[in-house]
Amino acid sequence: MSSTHHNRPGAGPVVTTAQGAVRGRHEEGIAVFRDIPYAAPPTGAARFARPLPHAPWDGVRDATAPGPTAPQPRRDAFGKLDMSPYFGPGWVPGDDYLTVNVWTPSGRDGSAGASLPVLVFVHGGGFVAGSTRAPVADGAAFARDGVVLVTLNYRLGIPGFLQLPDAPDNRGVLDVLAALRWVRENIAGFGGDPGRVTLFGQSAGATVVGAVLASEDGTGPEGLPLRRAIMQSGSGLGAFTPEQAARVTRAAADALGVEPRADAFAQLPDARFVEIMPQLAGMELGTGSDTDPLLGLSPFSVVLDRQPAESIAAGRAAGVDLLIGTNTEEGNLYLAPQGDLSSSTAADVQAIAARAHRDPAGLVDAYRTQRPRASHGELRSAILGDALFGAGSRRLAEAHAAHPGSTTHVFEFAWRSQALSDGTAGGGTADTPGGELGAAHGMELPFVFDRAALPALHGPHALLGPEAPPADLAARMHAAWVAFAATGEPGWEPYGTTRRVMRIDGAWTLTEDPHGPVRRAWY
Repeated sequence: MSSTHHNRPGAGPVVTTAQGAVRGRHEEGIAVFRDIPYAAPPTGAARFARPLPHAPWDGVRDATAPGPTAPQPRRDAFGKLDMSPYFGPGWVPGDDYLTVNVWTPSGRDGSAGASLPVLVFVHGGGFVAGSTRAPVADGAAFARDGVVLVTLNYRLGIPGFLQLPDAPDNRGVLDVLAALRWVRENIAGFGGDPGRVTLFGQSAGATVVGAVLASEDGTGPEGLPLRRAIMQSGSGLGAFTPEQAARVTRAAADALGVEPRADAFAQLPDARFVEIMPQLAGMELGTGSDTDPLLGLSPFSVVLDRQPAESIAAGRAAGVDLLIGTNTEEGNLYLAPQGDLSSSTAADVQAIAARAHRDPAGLVDAYRTQRPRASHGELRSAILGDALFGAGSRRLAEAHAAHPGSTTHVFEFAWRSQALSDGTAGGGTADTPGGELGAAHGMELPFVFDRAALPALHGPHALLGPEAPPADLAARMHAAWVAFAATGEPGWEPYGTTRRVMRIDGAWTLTEDPHGPVRRAWY
């Protein structure tokens, strides 16, 4: 079925997709469509199967209000830090949650003939939380600036990522691939160019993007519309091995009192899966040959025989332009809100190094050599952040840059939030005065979406803290993402063999990769 776009005076915009017509709404000069199904509802046994096409509908489906979200535990706070703008409302029950939201500038003048770049966003949340309803991931600014922005829900937790012998692996990733197929078939009706699609994600969403890049489905003969990719604070070394995944499967089956098979899990309601999540938290997944890439922070990740960085080193995604980066103090999110940054000891540093690396003493020495004035908390945070995100992102960037036919651009987001001051003179730590949160994990997201003015992001216990960020930081960073989606060039030199990295702060500085000394300690 062909896609068409109609605007009638006094009515919301209507687009006819392959499944049926949807009516959105005009919001401040753009057109917004919410809760459009891209796959059939994952209910019963279908929760553990490949996503199927959604049944067609008659008439015009209302697409003006947010819809249900994937089953998940509520996760809107990290200690003293309010993370509700990042995670959204949590679980909003409803079967039909494999849906997309679309923001498009084509509603501005009623034309459907535009052929605009498309960005498809995969949210983070540790593979267990998050949704299209997160306030920070509103796509209005992208539509305002000439990009069609798509956000999507995907299966999380046990339905999305638990490995089961009678079910396909990585069902959450299969959902993202199904959403990309929906984009290929339907985005032209929203003014988007199906040949200029950029898949981007943050945190767990970025690791999912890496898995898509490494998959045959993502860049292979199916012809998915993947021209470019952006990975914000994910990891090319973040996949679980089948042995690690089997350990989680056994624990989940024991907690639920069922056999570790999909047909047994399918008999249970989603509420039971959410209920047992605390019992799976903090599992030790290190094996004789592999460390736990998530260090116990989540019992779920993509499950692969080899890491995405290794697949990309072998040539996968060689034709896809890549923008990839991390934040300067990723690990602070997991320490500062609980008061653990300022209270860390040398033993804590050694403990995180032992969990992250086969040579913990050598790893600590490398970080101490690079940062001789750092406090124990700063060293602990640096090792934690690199174990989760930094080392795997750098490895994937190097793997991708080694292949001709596409570009690799690398960034490091360094602006420091003054949230979570400890109340003493200046707060902060030895090298980083002010609030303790700093350039923590998740800090770049409001700037990418140009949502830094959102009131919920401001205050002593909010992500951006009590002080205003530099006036042009959000506009400039957002513009770089828009430019990359449109042209493959964010505005600075590619990574290449010189390892040039754009350090994003109040001032933007192109520099050689500042992590050279510790990079050699990781791989």
